[in-house]
Amino acid sequence: MRIGYDAKRYFHNRSGLGNYSRDLVRIMHTLYPRHDYCLYAAKRPSDRVGDELPIRSPKNDLLNRIFPSYWRSRGIVRDLEQDRVDIFHGLSGEIPIGLEQTRIKSVVTMHDLIFLRLPQLYKPLDRAIYTKKFKYAVRHADRIIAISQQTKQDIVHFSNIEPEKVDVIYQGCHAAFKQEKSLEKLTDIRKQYKLPATFILNVGSIEPRKNAFQIVKAIEDLDIPLVLVGKETSYSNQIKQYIAEKKMENRVLFRKVDNMDDLACLYKLAKIFLYPSTYEGFGIPIIEALYSGTPVITSNNGVFPEAAGPFSYFVDPVQVEQIRYAIESILSATDIQQEMKKNGLVYAQQFNDEVLAKQWMDIYTQ
Repeated sequence: MRIGYDAKRYFHNRSGLGNYSRDLVRIMHTLYPRHDYCLYAAKRPSDRVGDELPIRSPKNDLLNRIFPSYWRSRGIVRDLEQDRVDIFHGLSGEIPIGLEQTRIKSVVTMHDLIFLRLPQLYKPLDRAIYTKKFKYAVRHADRIIAISQQTKQDIVHFSNIEPEKVDVIYQGCHAAFKQEKSLEKLTDIRKQYKLPATFILNVGSIEPRKNAFQIVKAIEDLDIPLVLVGKETSYSNQIKQYIAEKKMENRVLFRKVDNMDDLACLYKLAKIFLYPSTYEGFGIPIIEALYSGTPVITSNNGVFPEAAGPFSYFVDPVQVEQIRYAIESILSATDIQQEMKKNGLVYAQQFNDEVLAKQWMDIYTQ
């Protein structure tokens, strides 16, 4: 088969949807090399990311080259036909208009419907655009892939699509989180990022939905530092103001991490990973923590029990006292920590590359 991928996020997003795109293409190309895989990107990247697969960019007319968004949403269809693509996979919730009028089959991955579940977090125009793309994609794609049972439920709820049209294939994570790290490497990373001897970790964009503020308040009276890793927003400024008022500057540390291998070391160095998000489509950081052998505290609703498994600790994500109690309970019991590490790693095996690649190839073959 010749499979084409919407590679906008593959090349231009360094986290989230970008990681998903790169991981999926990498495992398919590695485990099923007999097929042809093509990356379609309106803007050619200045540096290559990942493997050396062929890149396709606008080639038909001036309109497509001047207006890359037009090419990605419509003009790409002609190029896909000329390239004799068998299947086009929209990796980030959309497919080009008119694709259903060709012989090319289409698959679309839906990550989450936050813009419908929590519309107040989005500007009205952005929400309208996302909704329009979502409704078109689920109506016209040959198969819809949800990254969790929770996302599948949301798709069916908001679109009235029959459940049989939606398959669930989980996300995996970067290989760096599955590799052992030497004591020397971990020691170097601790020095490089100026990390305390013991700390708890939160990874993800620092925005209201992910509730980093609740973690800061939860550790206010605990003797354990917190390391926050993620893109900072105006919400970060509110947290920093609170930290200054409470004189917690030495106990709440903001860090920017250079690469996946370094980030994987931070997970392994952390005593606990906290992810009290209000809503996610899946939550890759949870999987990264499980593979790293780090106990997880996360939210008790939505997708989080599905992602974290039965041996993680679940809390109401906005209840500071619950988060504080969970941290204390785990830190004070070595046997609980070991049990969470061991069983969490076992649970994570369903997210291995080989398992996910077979599920994807079954979909493509069908």
